[in-house]
Amino acid sequence: MKNAIAIITLLFLFCPYVSRAQETPEKDEIFQARIIAVIAEEEKTADDGSKFIQQHLKLIGLEGRYDDKEFEFNGIGDIDVLSKHVFAPGDKVTVAASYGEGSEVNFYIVDFVRSESLWLLAALFLAALLAIGRFKGFRSLIALTITFLIILKYMIPQILSGTDPLLVTAIGSVLILFSIIYITEGFCSRANISILSIFLSLILTVVLANIFVGLTKLTGVTSEDVLFLSDIGGASLNLQGLLLAGIIIGTLGVLDDIVISQVATVEQIIRANPGLTKKELFGKAYDVGTSHIASMTNTLFLAYAGASLPLLVLFASGASAFTGWAQAVNTELIATEIVRTLAGSIGLVLAVPISTYIAVLWHKRTGMR
Repeated sequence: MKNAIAIITLLFLFCPYVSRAQETPEKDEIFQARIIAVIAEEEKTADDGSKFIQQHLKLIGLEGRYDDKEFEFNGIGDIDVLSKHVFAPGDKVTVAASYGEGSEVNFYIVDFVRSESLWLLAALFLAALLAIGRFKGFRSLIALTITFLIILKYMIPQILSGTDPLLVTAIGSVLILFSIIYITEGFCSRANISILSIFLSLILTVVLANIFVGLTKLTGVTSEDVLFLSDIGGASLNLQGLLLAGIIIGTLGVLDDIVISQVATVEQIIRANPGLTKKELFGKAYDVGTSHIASMTNTLFLAYAGASLPLLVLFASGASAFTGWAQAVNTELIATEIVRTLAGSIGLVLAVPISTYIAVLWHKRTGMR
């Protein structure tokens, strides 16, 4: 009798843990697979009248626990799970395995595997850079790698940990600036002048952007991606600071180009005619810089416009909730792009006289060396 009571007691104590273990399914798993057959395919019509394809597919796993194992994904049903993609045998895809209670497993195709094509594109970029740029291209590649590592290993972790994005980006930008200039240009007067000019231009850009982010009451929340970041970082993540950080990084790359070109222009003019006065030298170099201003400002605008092109098309089509541009520009999404573009463009415009003046002053006082 005592043994029976003991067994019942142990079962009573142990069963809840067994129950909890059974109720807790495995975590979803992402892996790569290849489509080996299209079992069935149906064309369906959405509520808006558009056509899309739903497919029943047979796949084989390429990694992890599903390596070399065949399974099926039945995308034909009431839910539009494949409205954006039509797959064919041989396509490599990423698959999510969702585990339910017991041994139940549901497979869902997430997207195409694009890494192989991206690696090919990267290889073509490297080949073009090294073939045309040669040693200079190799040095720029090193600078690009260091820039990527600074952003990935320092700036992003610091921002996610709750550190002020503006402070993190300021420090990261200085590190990037020194890396880019000194690696690509070497330790010379051109590099020193360029760093000082970019630094001053960047400060003016940040001050201006900060003022107008405040005046336009931008919060930095412009998309669902940013809302996800807010959930990840919690209340400590400064989204407005993140917006300013993005403006700094976007402007830094273009400033690098325009300032180095302007400083090099001053050097070439001095070599061609060393007898010019400061005023004459500044005027000639400034004339060259004004042409550069137009192209660089247009470059910055096109870069931001290209990133926002689907949104611009939506507003222009009249399909959005806003009836005209007067209403559209008051949305935070559009206002953010305007502030980003104009603040960055003003920084570029100011960089020309700043870098020209510093270069003229430097070379006239120290001579070419």
